[in-house]
Formats: sequence, C-alpha cells, structure tokens
Amino acid sequence: MTAAIAPTDFTAWLGRTEEAWDVLSRNLVKRIAATFGEPAPAHGEALPHLWTWCFFQEPVEEAKLGSDGHPARGGFLPPADNRNRMWAGGRVEFIAPLTVGGEAHRLSTIVHIEEKQGRTGALLFVTVRHEYSQEGRLCIREEQDIVYREPTPPKPGSGEACPAGQWSEAITPTPTLLFRYSAVTFNGHRIHYDHPYVTATEGYPGLVVHGPLIATLNLRAFVRAHPDKPVRHFAYRGVRPLTLPAAFSVAGCIEAPGKARLWAGNEDGVAQSAEVSFD
Repeated sequence: MTAAIAPTDFTAWLGRTEEAWDVLSRNLVKRIAATFGEPAPAHGEALPHLWTWCFFQEPVEEAKLGSDGHPARGGFLPPADNRNRMWAGGRVEFIAPLTVGGEAHRLSTIVHIEEKQGRTGALLFVTVRHEYSQEGRLCIREEQDIVYREPTPPKPGSGEACPAGQWSEAITPTPTLLFRYSAVTFNGHRIHYDHPYVTATEGYPGLVVHGPLIATLNLRAFVRAHPDKPVRHFAYRGVRPLTLPAAFSVAGCIEAPGKARLWAGNEDGVAQSAEVSFD
C-alpha cells in the first residue's frame, strides 16, 4: 500500500513564467515528417498542427533527470516527489500558422494548481498556459494539463466502447515510432522506450504511447478527412493509456456546424477524447 502524500502549499508556483525561443528548422521538421511518414513542409510553409510540441524543449543533462527520465522537479514546475507524471490533456487555439524556418517565441505561465483525491489516490493537477508568437504576432495559445499521481497500477480499460466514426484511421504503434517521437520531442520519459522500467517500476503491460502523439494523430485524421475546414480550436483529454503492441484507431464525427467530436481507442475502449471547432 502506498503511503498518503501530505498536502503542500503550491501558492509560490502560481503565475511563474518561463520563456523559450526556437528556430523552426527545416532539419527538425524533416525528422518530424519522417516520424509521421508524410512529406515535410518547405521553408516558409505552415507548420502542421501540434508539431509545435517538438520545439521549445529545454535540453537537460542526464545528471539533472529524475529516475523516470523527466527533468528533476522543483524548477519551473512545482515539486511532486514520489508521484508519476502524466500529460492529462489540454486545449489549443490556432490563431495564425507558425511558418517553417522562422524564429518563434514561447511564453509559459503556470495558471492553476489543484490537489484532488481520486480513486487511485492523491492527484496534483497543474495547468500551464503557452503562448507561441512569431514576428511579434501571437499564433497559438494553449493550455496543458499535467497530473502527478501516486504510483498505482494503470487503468486497464475505460469502460466506454469506441463508437462508429464518420472517418477512421488505423494506427499500429511500434517501438520505433515511440522512440522517434521521444527523440524529436527530446522527451526522456522512460515509459515510452524502456520496457523493463515501464513494466517493472510503473506497472504498465508494455511501452506507453505518448498522449501528445495520440492527439497529433487524432487531429491529423480530422484534417485529412476535412482539408477544407480550418481548425480553430482543439481540446483533448486522456482517458486511459494505450500500450504496445496493441493497435488503435483515431476517428470522429461532425456533430454540429463547426463542431466535431474525436476519439482514439481500441477494443478496450476509448483512450483519448477530443473536440474540434472549425470554420
């Protein structure tokens, strides 16, 4: 049994900011495109949706990483010792495209911290707002929800079956896909590439598919099915993890003018749900 984690006052972390600059280099864009198996946009063209997550990563030397492969806590993000970190979901507003080859800026602000008691124990939710700008213009505004949970066995299924979609794409995740996505996002979290660690230490049945990777594939499927409908807002929420070697699908349906519902999952149920607003 895991010992209860005492509440902590995180007031000092609210409002903290962090800035990052990056060049949306053609070389990295080509590696991202290869990871997803699609053509790379040329210099000056729009960066595809959610590829921003592959940029603005602050490199941290190995000695400053925690045992899970994440940067040690207590810097920009609040400390959450003895808890496993998960990217729970978020909301993204697309205002204008970022273009390949140009320099861009990201301003990050911690806007919300909340401790909750869940079925699996204490949960610490941290919401970070990111604002991406290029040439002095705000292009993307997003909020990311990060949750720190006590080490407990993951949920095996969501209990909610995947509905039939108006469009659907089958995804067969591989260790190579997960490794490459970890590489282009400079993500050292060991659950995505270290099989002995993820199974023995964190209790998953196999390597875990990245939540942002699922979200990127989910939104890409919508764009492929509706190339004439510009995306304005995307909201997504993780329901349960997807692990290798199980295949999954990304699908969705238009529910009202300018509104679509998306999901990702397999025979074990929905793993990620999402909503899209479009013109």
